[in-house]
Amino acid sequence: MSGRSRASIIMVIALIGVLVFAFGSWYIGTRNNLVQLEEGIDAAWAEIDNQLQRRSDLIPNLVSTVKGYASHEEEVFTNIANARAKLAGAGSVAEKAEGYNEMQGALSRLLVVAENYPELKADGNFTRLQDELAGTENRLAVARKRYNDQVKQFNTKIRIFPGSIIAGSMGFEKRDYFEIDEAARTAPKVDFGS
Repeated sequence: MSGRSRASIIMVIALIGVLVFAFGSWYIGTRNNLVQLEEGIDAAWAEIDNQLQRRSDLIPNLVSTVKGYASHEEEVFTNIANARAKLAGAGSVAEKAEGYNEMQGALSRLLVVAENYPELKADGNFTRLQDELAGTENRLAVARKRYNDQVKQFNTKIRIFPGSIIAGSMGFEKRDYFEIDEAARTAPKVDFGS
């Protein structure tokens, strides 16, 4: 074998080695990025779960305070208990979102009931609990946005080429957004006329 053909073979082997290294680096980098994005989603979900738990812990105190003034509003209290149980038993993002929406509706009805009792609205404990609940709702909205941003970034990465190739081979699947129901976006109507 001549020196020139030996050099050509070495060049081809080196080129193949560089290509294999480049592909391997790209593959590992993309896979690691997908894992980081998925971990970000899990961390953001943990924060939502934390805020949902905080809100669930506030609700019994709020209900107890309202019960002291409006004990005959049993249906509202039952709806809150049922919604709270549903939310606590939810496993998937979709189930949590459904439980969240149901809880929002029940809480809205509770606050409408509270509007009918001026002495309740003046109660310091009720006001403090309402403020804590409002703060928790704000933190929950921020956590939900962070989670949905992470999900969007992850879902985009696993759907576009070439990340879709790795995502498919590694079993990464599209994640669900945490969306609120349209009915929960509208403020309840309070009617003092009836």
